[in-house]
Parts: sequence; C-alpha cells; structure tokens
Amino acid sequence: MNNEVNILWVDDEVELLKPHILFLEGKGCVVDTCNNGYDAVDMASVTPYDLIILDEMMPGMTGLETLPKIKEVRPSTPVIMVTKSEEENIMDKAIGSKIADYLIKPINPNQVLLSIKKNVHRERLVTEQTTADYRAEFGKISLSLGEARTFADWCAIYRKIVGWEMELTESTDSGIRDILAYQKSEANTEFGKFIKRNYLDWIGTEGDERPTMSHTLLRNRVFPEVERAEGKVTLIVIDNFRYDQWRTILPLLHPIFDLQSEDFYCSILPTATQYARNALFAGLMPLAIDKIMPEKWLNDNEEGAKNKYEEEFLRRGLSRSGKNWKVTFDKLIKPEAGRRLIDNFQHIKEADFSVIVYNFLDILSHARTETQIIRELTEDEAAFRSLTRSWFEHSELITILRMLAEAGHTVIITSDHGSTRVENPVKVLGDKETSPNLRYKTGRNLNYNAKEVFEITRPQDAQLPQGNLTSSYIFALGKDFLTYPNNANQFIRYYRGTFQHGGISMEEMIVPYITLKPKA
Repeated sequence: MNNEVNILWVDDEVELLKPHILFLEGKGCVVDTCNNGYDAVDMASVTPYDLIILDEMMPGMTGLETLPKIKEVRPSTPVIMVTKSEEENIMDKAIGSKIADYLIKPINPNQVLLSIKKNVHRERLVTEQTTADYRAEFGKISLSLGEARTFADWCAIYRKIVGWEMELTESTDSGIRDILAYQKSEANTEFGKFIKRNYLDWIGTEGDERPTMSHTLLRNRVFPEVERAEGKVTLIVIDNFRYDQWRTILPLLHPIFDLQSEDFYCSILPTATQYARNALFAGLMPLAIDKIMPEKWLNDNEEGAKNKYEEEFLRRGLSRSGKNWKVTFDKLIKPEAGRRLIDNFQHIKEADFSVIVYNFLDILSHARTETQIIRELTEDEAAFRSLTRSWFEHSELITILRMLAEAGHTVIITSDHGSTRVENPVKVLGDKETSPNLRYKTGRNLNYNAKEVFEITRPQDAQLPQGNLTSSYIFALGKDFLTYPNNANQFIRYYRGTFQHGGISMEEMIVPYITLKPKA
C-alpha cells in the first residue's frame, strides 16, 4: 500500500497473530495490539486509528460488546469483526452495529490486506480505476460523435456522458473531470450541428427518421402504455427535469419500484415551458394550437399565463383519440398543493389515467439565478444534482410516488424540457418587442451573427407562431446565452453560470422518459 495505515488489532490470542502482523507491516501498516476490549476502548480514545480489527470471541467483554463503546469514541473509524462463528445471528448483530467488514477464522494475511484496502483506500482505488476506465472510453466516445446519424445515436452518447459524470462526481482527480467537461462541450457542439441539419426535416413529416417529439409523445408513447397496462397509470411531468437528475434520484425509488424502461424523447424548439409543455398536452405544434385555439395561445410579448389550458388540451386530445378513460389532472406549483393532493389522493387512486405536473425543479432553477445562497449551494452541475436529490428526498413528490406504488399504479416520469448551465455570451440586437429569454429570441429586426446561432427565418417551417409578419426565431447553442449590448458586462456577470432553457443542447432537448412498475 502506498500510504501508511495505522491499525489496532484486538484479540485475546494476539501473540498467535505475529506472522499476520509482520506481513501487514511489510505492506506499510503500523499495527498496535491488545488482548481485551477494555484496553481497546482506551487505546482508541487516545489514538485516531485508520482501522480497527476486533475479535468477536473474547473473555470479559466480547467483540460485540466492545464495538459500540469504540463507536462512541471513534464513530467514523471502520471496524472489521473477526469471528469463529458462522451463525447468522452473530453476523446480523455485527452488521447491524455498523461494522465495515467481517472475517471468519481461520484467516489469512491476504484476506486482511484486501479488507484494509477496501475500507481505508476504497475511495482512492475507486477513483484510480474509474479514471482509468474513462480514459479508455474517451476515444470511443470521441469517435461516436463523428458517426452519430440519428437522434437515437445522440441519446446513446448523452447516456454515456451522463454516466461518466455520475461516476466521476466523487473523483479527486480534477484533471479527468476537466477532460470530461471538454468532451461534453465538444459533444454539444456536434449535437447543435446535428439539430441544425435535421430539425426542420422532422417537423411535419412521419417516418422512422423523426424521433418522438413533444407533440407526439402522448400519442406515440403514453396512450399505448395506458392501453397495455394491466392496472392504472399515472404520468408525472416534472418541469425542467434532466437525465442526470433522474439518475440522481433513481436510488431513492429502488425500494418501491422496478425500473421497467429508461428512454428519451426530443423536446421541440424552443425548449421552454410555454412551447414544449403546451405541445406535449395538446398533441399539436405551437402554430397549430394558435390557429385552432387562438384564444388559448399567447405569444412571448403578450401578457398573461401561458400554460393555463394544459388540462383542457389533454382532455381534447383524449377525446380526439377516442379514449374514454377516467382521467385526473393536477398541477403542483407550491408545496401546499402537494400536501392537498396527498390528502385527496383517492381521486387519483380511482382514475384509469392520472396526470401530475410538478413545477418545483423549474422554480429551483430560477431561484438559483435570483438567490445568492442557492447560487452558492449549486456552484456546479454536481452540486445542482445533489440539491435535486435532497429536495426530492424530502418532497411531497416522493410521498406521492410511494402512495402510487401502494395503489399498484404504473408510473411514467418525464419532463417538457431540460436546462443547461450557460457560460458564453452571444450578442443580439432587437427592438422592445423581442422576447426576453436568454436561450432563444423571437421578434422582428433581430441582428446577430448567423454562425453563432440556429436561425429560423420562416417560423412556419418549424410550426411556430409569429408575433409579427416579419418575426423570426434564433436559438443559442451549447453553453451560449443571448445578451444585448446595453449594460452587457453587468448582464453577463449576473447570468453567467446560471441554468437556462429554451435553446439547443443535449441537456435541454434529450428528455428522459421513464416507466416504473411497483414492486410486487
């Protein structure tokens, strides 16, 4: 072992362990010994050992009796229990007392060494192995960027990159995290080119080349799932929910659900709630909503609530598709709405198909922009994921999910779009009617560098409404955000490092689509 390890070995026959101790000392360990539990507690009180090896069968005070006393003085020190007995209740008691490992006599020195490595050097060894694994994978991912031809190819790339982000979160090697961040940035650059080439071709066409998108999600994925399900189905739409956040909360759901499938769909542009979520529930692109129901669509520069009719859109779509299910729709924006839903859960229990829209993550994203303390708590992507997990663990949503599992509901979890952490300002000129979003702009007389954005000069080609006859749309790419020349420096300082949505990135457009079945 590279680093010196201080060990206390407690055994009433400690004199018989001399060969083992010499072996460990040859591997760089410093080993103190004692032959009873009382001395062990005293020695542990004085010396901060890296690890304690504790015999279970000792006269006077047994190992199981010694263990809690050691934990009182050294709660974080790993303890390996050594026992002659293979009785299940002995092992259960030891494990219940939070031992790090146990060994059954007769033991050999290599067993002890392996346990020491596992408990003292685990973090370093895992970091080294994970770093080595990613270095080996780096070239394969880079190669796949040039070979990606379909949306499914990009989903596979995004899944891999997020997987490595999760693996390397705890890595002490900042260099390897920088390499991964560079590769993700490179991937987003190529993904932006892919969207520029293909997006307009997907709109208004059918066929295998077009991915499932916001306006086809219910028809292509959700409604068939409800029809296939043996019981009731609940769709949960978490606003602004990304795949890495899903991976963060997944372990919390393992005790109550089995993961049936983990897939993706493509958010429409703009990747903003007004557009993507209305399209999702209406089963129509924004231009069609505006034409068919003009009183229910507000353009960016018009005042009023822009996602007011989602339940009406949903019910209209169900009727159009000939679905006569008993349906409920709940939108949760404030915590008290979640508590009310828990108190009135019976109506969901009785419905064939329930929809819950949960807005908290979007609120959290905006709070990060506006509140200094949230900025400090979420200084990078890993910290934002950690805050997401903490929120979810203590939210009404996990309580609702437990209730759904108990009721036997199949649960679909998805979002309307994701978000990305912006870093690079791109200057745009526009008049006072130009939309304020940082990741897309719509308006007339927009002035910009066409190479820096994805421009749609004929909004009808993308099935988008026009505020004016000469209005166009532009979308920021990767980690860019759109700024005005006026007060540019102040604007840039305020928004750099914040999470925004509306533009083109894997995080915003590749939306998780999860199906969960309650555990039997």
